[in-house]
Amino acid sequence: MNMNQRSVLRDGRWRRRVLCVAWLSSALSGCALIHHDTTPYTEIAPEQINLADDIHLARDGWPAARWWTRYGDEQLDALIDQALANAPTMVIARTRVAQARSDVELVSAGTGLQVVALALLDREHVSANGFLGPFAQNEPALGLTGPWYTEGVVGLGASLNVDLWGKQRAQVAASLGVNNARLAETSAVELEISADVAQLYYGIQTTYQLIDLLNELHETAEFAVQAHEARAARGLEARTLLEEARAQQLAVERQIVSAQTQIKQFRESMRALVGAGPDGLPAIEPVALPRSQAALPPALSYELLARRPDLQAMRWYVESSFDRIDAAKAAFYPSFDIKAFFGVNALHLADLFTHASQQINLIPGLYLPIFDGGRLNANLGGAREGSNLLIEQYNQAVLNAVRDVAQTGSRLQALDAQTELQKQRIESIAFTRDSVEAHYQRGLTSRLAALQARQPVIAEQVALLELRGQMLSQEIALTKALGGGYRAAAPVELKPR
Repeated sequence: MNMNQRSVLRDGRWRRRVLCVAWLSSALSGCALIHHDTTPYTEIAPEQINLADDIHLARDGWPAARWWTRYGDEQLDALIDQALANAPTMVIARTRVAQARSDVELVSAGTGLQVVALALLDREHVSANGFLGPFAQNEPALGLTGPWYTEGVVGLGASLNVDLWGKQRAQVAASLGVNNARLAETSAVELEISADVAQLYYGIQTTYQLIDLLNELHETAEFAVQAHEARAARGLEARTLLEEARAQQLAVERQIVSAQTQIKQFRESMRALVGAGPDGLPAIEPVALPRSQAALPPALSYELLARRPDLQAMRWYVESSFDRIDAAKAAFYPSFDIKAFFGVNALHLADLFTHASQQINLIPGLYLPIFDGGRLNANLGGAREGSNLLIEQYNQAVLNAVRDVAQTGSRLQALDAQTELQKQRIESIAFTRDSVEAHYQRGLTSRLAALQARQPVIAEQVALLELRGQMLSQEIALTKALGGGYRAAAPVELKPR
C-alpha cells in the first residue's frame, strides 16, 4: 500500500468518526427536552427533632427489643407472641412485603438478557398482488408451489436492553425502596399490635384490682345496711339512714357490674386483635400491676428517625421517589437494545431442518424520543410532585412523632407527681381509719363506725389505682412513641435529586 492509499484510508476513517460523532450529537440534541422539572422540597433537619427542656423522665434510656418482657409477666408475653403470629393485620403486612419482593424480582428480571425458544407453524395462502406475488404461482421447476405454503420457524430469540443512562437501575432501586419501606411498615405494625395488646392486658389487670376494692366497699356497705335495718326495726333510728345505706350498697354493686362488663369488652377487643376464635384466647389470671419503668433518652435528634419504624418507612418511600425521578429523567435520552435470532426458517416443512434453512439475525436498535406530545414531561412532573408530597408527609410525620413523645412524656411527669401526692393523701386518711379501728378494738366505738372509717381509704385507693393504670397506659404509649425496640441498621440518608 503506497502513501497515497494510506492517506486516503486515514482520511476515510477520520471522516467516518466525524460523521458518527456528528450523528450522535444531533441525535442527543434532537431528543425530547425537560421543561417541567421543579426544585425538590426540603426534608426536616434532624436538629429540629428535640424536646422542651422541662420534659424529662430520669430513668433508663431507649426501649429494648421485646420491650414488654421487662414487666416479667408470662401471660403478657404469651399473648403478644400469639398476636404477632396470628393477628390479621400482621398477615396483611407480611403479604404486602411478599408482594413488594415480587415487584422487585419482576423489575430486576427485565434488566438482564432475555432468551426465548420459538416455534411457529403458518399455513398461508399467498396473495398474487402482494409482495410475495410470484410465490402465488404453481411452477415446481422454479421452486414455486403456490398459492398455499406451510411455513415453519424454530429457533432461539434473545434481547438485551443496554442501560446507558441508568433508567433500569433507577427502576430497580425504586422497587427496592418500596420493599424496604414495607419491611419497616411490618415492624411498625408489630409495634402497634404489641402496644395495643399490652394496653388491653393491663386494662384488664387494673379492672381486676378495681373489683377487689369495690368488693371491700360492698362488704362495708352490706354490713351498714344490716346494722341500720336492725336499728330501724327496733325503732332506734329513722328509716332514712337505712335507705341511704342501701343506696350506697346499690351504687357499689352497679360499679362492680360495670367493671365486670369492662373486662368482657377488653377480652373481646383482645380476641379480635390477636385473631383468636371463640375459645382461642387463654384465661387471663389477676396479677399485681408492675412499677412504672418509663424513661426518656437524654436526647432525641437523629436517633428518633432510626428508632421509629414508621419514619423509616416514610424515608424509604421518599428515597424510592427520588429513584423514580431519575428513571423519568433517563427516559428523555436515547435507548439502545440488541435483538438476535438463531434457528431455521423454511416455506416448506420438508426443508425446515436443512442446512440451507438456517437463519441468523442480529438487530441493534436505537430509539430516540423527539416528539411525544408532552408525555415524558408529564411523567417527570408527576414523579417530582409525588416525591414532594412524600417529603411533606414525611416532615409532618416527624413533627407528629416529636409531638407524641413530648405529650406522652409530659403526661407521665404529671401522673408521677399526682401519684406521689395521692399516696400521701392515703397515708393521712389511713391515720383516721387506724384511730377508729383502735377505738373499736378497745370497745370505745361500734363495728359499724370502724367499717365506715375504711370507706374513705378504699375510695382513695381506687383513685390511686386509676392513676397507676393511667401511668401504665402512658408508659406503653411512650414506648410506642419512641419506636419500641426497633432500630434501623443504617438510617436512610435522603439526597433529593
